[in-house]
Amino acid sequence: MPDPALWCFLITGSLLYTFINLSENGCEIVQLAEVVEVFYRNRDPERAAAMAAYMKDRFPYLGIGKPVRAKLQSSFFKESRRSPTIDWDLISRLWALPEREFQYLALDYLLSLKQHLGIDDLDKLKTLVLRKSWWDTVDLLASHAVGSLCLRHPSLIRTHILEWAGSDNIWLARTAILFQLKYKEITDTQVLEQVIDLNLNSREFFINKAIGWALREYSKSNPEWVRNYLAGHRLQPLSVREASKYL
Repeated sequence: MPDPALWCFLITGSLLYTFINLSENGCEIVQLAEVVEVFYRNRDPERAAAMAAYMKDRFPYLGIGKPVRAKLQSSFFKESRRSPTIDWDLISRLWALPEREFQYLALDYLLSLKQHLGIDDLDKLKTLVLRKSWWDTVDLLASHAVGSLCLRHPSLIRTHILEWAGSDNIWLARTAILFQLKYKEITDTQVLEQVIDLNLNSREFFINKAIGWALREYSKSNPEWVRNYLAGHRLQPLSVREASKYL
């Protein structure tokens, strides 16, 4: 039996979550249990039903909106941001909890430390893209986490991202299309063209929406390039409509 100091139990209704620390992160595990408990205490069933419906009832919700969530997790973040490393075990624990707000908490934590992402972390990001996949988490992972990492380590584009672009998994392909979303004038247009070209024949809504979104964002920096791309390629109507918004 581990030292009792290494254990923290959180009981909410009929659910029992056990946070076990077998490493040096005992303090962080306790803080995690505390913020989880705070989230459960502030649940709003009526709002939760509306939030779940908006997401096609793919995930249960606690009913905590972003502004309230930011306040509830602020003390946890004050401590966690001091760390020079990302605690992937903490992220995994949050991702495993049923309510969607905990995946949002995991993302907020990860993105607050994205400057510490390393080359080996791309596979961990891929795991998050593939688990409990939906646009709300995938788009943040793509445009902020994967985008930030590839900007610092562009070799990953050739070794991983282009492969993702041709994947049968729509969420990996969407990530490859959107990872340069925040790059603006430093967007690699050759890569942008490659990842879109690999998906031109897709009938998948989330792929065609992503193509239009990526082109629309880049049109703010280089409208002429986007006009030329649209003129020279046959895109789905949804992609064209999205891409042309600012042209």
